[in-house]
Amino acid sequence: MKIPYCRFCFFAFMISVSLLFPSLALQAQSGSYVVSGKVIDAESRLPLMGASVFAQNTTLGTVTNAEGAFRLLLPGGGYTIAVTFTGYETENVRVNYSFMQNDSMVIEMRPQVQSMEEVSIAFTNEVRNGWEKYGAFFTDNFIGKSSFAKHCVIKNPEVLKFYFSKRKNQLKVITAEPLIVENFALGYTIQFAIDSFTNDYNTNTSLFIIHPLFTEMEGTDEQVKEWEINRMIAYKGSLLHFMRSLYDQRLQPEGFELQFIVKNNGTEYPIPLQNVYGALNFRKDDSSGVVEFRPNQRDMALIFYKGKPEAAYLANDSTIKKDFQLSTLTFPNGEYVNVERNGYFYDQQGIITNGYLAYKKIGDMLPYDYLLEKEEPLIADPVSEFELPDFNKPFQFPGSIPSTPIPDTVPLSTLPDSIPQRQIPDSLLFN
Repeated sequence: MKIPYCRFCFFAFMISVSLLFPSLALQAQSGSYVVSGKVIDAESRLPLMGASVFAQNTTLGTVTNAEGAFRLLLPGGGYTIAVTFTGYETENVRVNYSFMQNDSMVIEMRPQVQSMEEVSIAFTNEVRNGWEKYGAFFTDNFIGKSSFAKHCVIKNPEVLKFYFSKRKNQLKVITAEPLIVENFALGYTIQFAIDSFTNDYNTNTSLFIIHPLFTEMEGTDEQVKEWEINRMIAYKGSLLHFMRSLYDQRLQPEGFELQFIVKNNGTEYPIPLQNVYGALNFRKDDSSGVVEFRPNQRDMALIFYKGKPEAAYLANDSTIKKDFQLSTLTFPNGEYVNVERNGYFYDQQGIITNGYLAYKKIGDMLPYDYLLEKEEPLIADPVSEFELPDFNKPFQFPGSIPSTPIPDTVPLSTLPDSIPQRQIPDSLLFN
């Protein structure tokens, strides 16, 4: 998972994945399936005992036995299987329940190409007292500043190694073993295999590559109940919630609204959508169970009107709207995004979030196998390729153009010159 960040709350998830492994042992079991295989050294071909094998960003993981074998039972949906072993490069395999093969997969592990010593050559020497100097910065940009993030504790900061390049004006952070974070607000202990964290001070952006594994904390009945409530709060309006709602065609019932953001004569305008699924080129492959979508416009506003921003976020800017959560999504041009039933989506490196979703970081993250205690019946939005939903009152940005519905495709050159030249407030655009 790669996560860029900048001082304008720029934030995007990118799970580091490989191509679908050609030989997988997957057995469907009432919506769940088994992933099994063997982990070996690529050079000696000997099995690696004790390698960690887990579905990234879930509570599902195991270790290999003396023969290097493993077996994982996964709930229906898609996952990235990560394999880690000290001194070796992390390997990633993308799987889902629709790929059924008879043979177990063999994962070949290769020694790390770049050691910490090599990193220190590219940068300057390791920063003395790096945690004391950069620990607060790392925590703010990794864990976050939300109310839940404040209840997170990094248990082993000593594993973080900080390097600084004066020539590049960049900070690089690496670890030789997993970073352990305890989230007492959500009731999870999370292990992060961190390949690297790099902050470029020239562009105010950071990029880190991580492989998270969640473990449920044990607590009293009262604590468990509190965690359940907090997890539901974290879930509502999250990117995970949005992707699951999109998959089930329940964006409107779940409280989401999407609008295009288009430019005309240098000014950006939000455009309400009548046929949101048509504008997304939404389609579902019934054989694989995978949803694909490709927005006709790259930039979109995402409004979650069933939740309000938390006080800590509002404190950053008094002009931020207090009645709903507002974010922007930027998609790669012309590329489809694939979504699995559990909300897992790929390729994640193409989606950039800004605004409220960017504010929520690791401290608000939930695993892909998280399920609400009480799920509403999955009744899709009444929309199809030939049918438009009835939006009673589409949300209007202040200063936006009149809410005249637009066709699914909006060539920017066709926007009329008579569009009022009124700027959208900076608090909405997050520029």
